[in-house]
Amino acid sequence: MSDEYENKAGYQAQSSETISSGGGGSGSASDIDYVRPAEIPEQDLYHGHSFITKWVFCQDAKVIGVQYFLLATFTGVIGLVLSWLMRLQLGFPGAAGFMTAEHYYQFVTMHGMIMVVYFLTALFLGGFGNYLIPLMVGARDMVFPYLNMVSFWSFFVAVGVLLASFFVPGGPTGAGWTLYAPQSILEGTPGSGWGIILMCVSLILFVAGFTMGGLNYMITILQARTRGMTLMRMPLTVWGIFTATVLAMLAFPALLVGALMMTLDNVLGTSFFMPTILKAGEVLEYGGGSPILFQHLFWFFGHPEVYIVALPAFGIVSDLISVHSRKNIFGYRMMVWAIVGIGGLSFFVWAHHMYVSGMNPWFGFFFATTTLIIAIPTAMKVYNWILTLWRGNIRLNVVMLWCLGFIVTFVNGGITGIFLGNVSVDVPLSDTYFVVAHFHMVMGIAPLMVIMGAIYHWFPLVAGRFLNETLGKWHFWLTFLGAYSIYFPMHYLGFIGVPRRYFEMYDSPYMTSAVGMNEFISMAAFIVGAAQFILIFNIIKTLKTGKPAGHNPWQANSLEWLTPSVPPEHGNWGDKLPIVHRWPYDFSVPGSKEDFITQTTPPSEVVETEVEKT
Repeated sequence: MSDEYENKAGYQAQSSETISSGGGGSGSASDIDYVRPAEIPEQDLYHGHSFITKWVFCQDAKVIGVQYFLLATFTGVIGLVLSWLMRLQLGFPGAAGFMTAEHYYQFVTMHGMIMVVYFLTALFLGGFGNYLIPLMVGARDMVFPYLNMVSFWSFFVAVGVLLASFFVPGGPTGAGWTLYAPQSILEGTPGSGWGIILMCVSLILFVAGFTMGGLNYMITILQARTRGMTLMRMPLTVWGIFTATVLAMLAFPALLVGALMMTLDNVLGTSFFMPTILKAGEVLEYGGGSPILFQHLFWFFGHPEVYIVALPAFGIVSDLISVHSRKNIFGYRMMVWAIVGIGGLSFFVWAHHMYVSGMNPWFGFFFATTTLIIAIPTAMKVYNWILTLWRGNIRLNVVMLWCLGFIVTFVNGGITGIFLGNVSVDVPLSDTYFVVAHFHMVMGIAPLMVIMGAIYHWFPLVAGRFLNETLGKWHFWLTFLGAYSIYFPMHYLGFIGVPRRYFEMYDSPYMTSAVGMNEFISMAAFIVGAAQFILIFNIIKTLKTGKPAGHNPWQANSLEWLTPSVPPEHGNWGDKLPIVHRWPYDFSVPGSKEDFITQTTPPSEVVETEVEKT
């Protein structure tokens, strides 16, 4: 056991391993169990009484988390349908009679932006962040509940503006999800008018809404933790969400500025990103702008965005592995500092997305070096997950299957990232299907597996019932095997030079094998997409007839499972806030009556027994 306890006389550390149940330690039970008094007063919450105030304009972080979850899932389904249409065209050209090249590029753009920002980011930070942070740190709610509500509705309006672009003249923007100028603004690009304007406005609204939510997350974690909940006693889930929130607060302003300046270029004719352009022998009104400036702004947001999604996934999977292997997380402090280190380094690698933009070779050397350096703390986390599993009492349930699938997928996706971090390798592979495969493995499939594992893990807390295990295993295996059937062949397509973002694969000697392979990939994509509806069916079925879960069904240590009622009510903790005495990873402690010790168990209640020496 690596946690520490404080006593009245100078808060000196004393290990709970040396404390007997009879109070035979160096002091009385009251001395041993002492925790500092609360530093902030009890939070006064607003309780809604009507349907609208309870479920629509609600200030309960748990309900807001569910709202984020439902809206993000809705946008994710739209992104899934768009990917199906793309794969239908690529695998079976002309099968969708309405599909034109303009439609294809619009679908590519909207799919990418929806999945990265409006699905993954919103789900991890908005969904899991809102539901879990107050529960895991022992708070009654977010410190600014009203602001939290406004944050969700800002996200709601942002989604509405984004989807409205499908119905304006010219349709949504087809500039690619990176929205590179001047292509996104010039006529000839699909959605160059209203499409790109609505995209930029939607992103501005999203950033504004998240700023309100992010401030809530950070202040709640720093100021509203319950008694005894020190920073080094927080679950890694909280550390992951906290660090990702800090990244977002620093990176999203670059996206906000880029979207605002692009809107001005489009509407007012400014030239932030628009250079002098000759079109059909006529010089346009633009001049003096820098398209490369937009790339820098976008990727200064874009690469931290990878870790805004990844870090919460790292924290969540750490907690899930520890609980379902019945073992203390290996190297807790190392895991914390690895999360913080990855977050800090993520701001120094953005230009590895721009090796082909014409940068000075010395800049390429710098960003290639930082890209390799950031692999070190990331690899440390993988080693720690494996060592946590090593000789653990593993429960090979659906949750653990998703966790194991994540580790394998993340390692595979990360290794291909090392390829692309090298300038000389990246240049020929840039804009090929190799990049698509890498990005989807590490940024799409891997976080999605954590999301699925987290849903199966925490659904009993949210609904009080277990999801069906058999349906869950079908869901996992179809997704896992199907995902590898999609993206492993894409690596090969990238190696032979097949370019991404092509509407149709024309006859070419090096593309001969790509035709049949694209058909196979498309069929796998249809199956994997359809498999996700197993979860939706499982949730509906469980809400009606699911097996009751009761209190703490996984026998976990962290606070979210220790609320007086399941599901937790508004205010979480009833009359009295919990008092924390230890870290959340006390599993299989020798001498303990059970194989887990909750965070609220005082040292004086830990049973010490003689361990036979052999």
